[in-house]
Amino acid sequence: MGGNLSLDFADTVDDRGSVQPAELLNNYSDLLRWGTEAGVLSKREADSLGRLAANAPGHAQSALVRAQHLREAVYSIFSAVAQRRAVPGNALTLLNLAVQEAAAHARLAHGQRRFSWEWVTPEEHLDSVLWPVARSAADLLISPELSLVRLCASPTCGWLFLDQTKNHRRRWCEMRTCGNRDKARRYYERKRA
Repeated sequence: MGGNLSLDFADTVDDRGSVQPAELLNNYSDLLRWGTEAGVLSKREADSLGRLAANAPGHAQSALVRAQHLREAVYSIFSAVAQRRAVPGNALTLLNLAVQEAAAHARLAHGQRRFSWEWVTPEEHLDSVLWPVARSAADLLISPELSLVRLCASPTCGWLFLDQTKNHRRRWCEMRTCGNRDKARRYYERKRA
């Protein structure tokens, strides 16, 4: 949806700009579901983490809270970038800690005549779903695509996305939701006038 894993993770709050934002990560199972749907975890890894969480519910709850804190840090950083505001230092500090944690669990692997990063035993660490998110955020921050980060123009949405359109004038996270709502709102305003 957002065009980048870290932005998709930041978008796990619906209607962020409304009076009642909707939390999409309400428990550790939600985090695992997101990780599987985002391609961060395999089904086997998610099942293993689910069993680990069931055996240590307190640790799973702590991992969920850390995930929510990382999400808010990522959101703070990229929404500041999109709105050309100063990046909050505490958010960057939290992201740096997550990047360092992720780096401690990464190694280079070689296969099919190329190298890639792989995660070391992600199925044994409740926080492993956050490792690719932290790495994705760091990679985006140092990439030329950073200038393409946008905030949805809907005042109630607040989702982040990469504007990869040809003219870089995309305004909505999704045209079929936020864009259509705005078109309908403007239509009814014209009709009333």
